[in-house]
Amino acid sequence: MISFEANIARNLLEIRYAGVVRAGEAEQGLEQLRASLAELEPGFRVLVDLTELELMDVKCAPFVEKAMDLCNEKGACMVVRVVPDPHRDIGLQIMSIFHYRGDVRIITCQSLAEANEIFSGDLDTYR
Repeated sequence: MISFEANIARNLLEIRYAGVVRAGEAEQGLEQLRASLAELEPGFRVLVDLTELELMDVKCAPFVEKAMDLCNEKGACMVVRVVPDPHRDIGLQIMSIFHYRGDVRIITCQSLAEANEIFSGDLDTYR
């Protein structure tokens, strides 16, 4: 399962991966992503939550990369990833180098609580 939600009040895009994610679902999710991005202003932040992810098919990579490109084009300024288990890291760090501008802050943490601290704290601390 993949879900995209625009939190307009916080100018935040929340992306959650859960269970087993297949390529078809990742491809279909791009339309939901486009709709969510349309609700946000440039300078928005992105939360990518892998807490409930069990497995992601390697064929999802092009769609994950396209999602990064769409966020980059819309004007994301920060991406915070929740990766509680390093084995769940699906290559996002490497993909980010090629799909986000150099000024987009990318932070990986282990829990949603830590991510919420980052979003509510002094962002300059995490540059």
